[in-house]
Amino acid sequence: MALLKRLKASTLMETLVATVLVVVIFMVSSMLLNSLLQGNIRRQTEIAAERLNMLEYQYKNDVLVLPFYEAYESWEINVFVQEKDGVSVITLEAENPKTGKTLTNYIGNERY
Repeated sequence: MALLKRLKASTLMETLVATVLVVVIFMVSSMLLNSLLQGNIRRQTEIAAERLNMLEYQYKNDVLVLPFYEAYESWEINVFVQEKDGVSVITLEAENPKTGKTLTNYIGNERY
């Protein structure tokens, strides 16, 4: 007779409410993680900065021919001669059209 004791159980409504709460918590947390990852990807400029450093090295060692244009991953990279304050400088510019980020490096131009 001990086996036939009545056990307390939850109702169907309580189970549905608990399930909905769990689903809502998972949805909110996944949206938060997605937002954090997208923001982190938008802020990353290391790839373009590394490529600009490589192009600067190539220019200083007479490997790069100016003007230079390249589409590198999601970045558009330009290297060109520009007049700045009456002095010609080499401008290395990387722009990401998706995020609107722009990186610019300048090299003093001793050749021209």
